[in-house]
Amino acid sequence: MKQIARRCELTVATTYHLVRTLAYEGYVIRREDGTYIVGLEIADRYRELVSAFRGPPAVGEALRRAAVDSGYSHYLGRFVGGRIAVTASAEGARSPFMDDVAPGFDEGGHATALGKALLATLTPDQRSRYLRDYGMRAFTPATLTTPEALEADLAAGERRGMQIEMGQFRQGLASAAVVVVADRDMERRLVLACSMPAAEMLTSARVVRAKLTAAARNVAEALSGGESATA
Repeated sequence: MKQIARRCELTVATTYHLVRTLAYEGYVIRREDGTYIVGLEIADRYRELVSAFRGPPAVGEALRRAAVDSGYSHYLGRFVGGRIAVTASAEGARSPFMDDVAPGFDEGGHATALGKALLATLTPDQRSRYLRDYGMRAFTPATLTTPEALEADLAAGERRGMQIEMGQFRQGLASAAVVVVADRDMERRLVLACSMPAAEMLTSARVVRAKLTAAARNVAEALSGGESATA
């Protein structure tokens, strides 16, 4: 309790009141020794968040179909509250499992193709502010850790028609991403990414781009169909 009060700059009395409320609602559980652990209600809120992020059922189906057809894990991403977030995923049999790339906020936007595709939609000033706010952590020796290096990489991705990274987020792995929805509203922009062993990116980049672009069209159609049905 005292640690929470100190870190959140609250009084101890206020902290006790808030934590008791969280325990009553099921968000934390008090153990016999007086300490607290995360409660089961957190899982329910997470499921609701993932469902809201994913959008219409047809979008999830298009994502799963792309993962099955290519064998690569696929991910959707967009800005949420100004931060890069993975909003949906579908596992592919040929992609190594990455438990830290799941629906939720992405702390490695500068090191993943998904993050780069979204960062590339910003103005240079917006990009600079984003990197200043969230940093450029070195996940591997290959991670780009300066704005200048990232700017050059994003420009190369724009010319290529696909943002990529190889070994920048995880050694031995690669990812690629393209834009699904390019909207003037930053929070409505959507990108599609896939991950694979780095060796496959080296030998099949053109094939990856063709399949990823086709999958992005399918996701866009599913998204527009779902929005029409909602309207």
